[in-house]
Amino acid sequence: MRKFEENEIKSKLESMNGWEVINNHHLNKRFEFKNFICALDFVNKAGEEAEIQGHHPDIKLGWGYAEVSIYTHTENGVTQKDFDLAEKINGI
Repeated sequence: MRKFEENEIKSKLESMNGWEVINNHHLNKRFEFKNFICALDFVNKAGEEAEIQGHHPDIKLGWGYAEVSIYTHTENGVTQKDFDLAEKINGI
């Protein structure tokens, strides 16, 4: 698996509803919810999907939100694996 270049990341992000790239290093998206319980439910579902994919994001949980950050540690950047997980998380 290879790390994507900046132009590849930007091109792929065009179809990724709400995701952004931070420092050309990781994908990030903030999800908003009506309360903490809904945000927690989302985080649990995202965790289940991460286990299925064998690829684990960093997730920050707070009242009414969850912020997801994804990158491939072995490549120290963004790969197709990150976009695949982001798409699955968008589907939750």
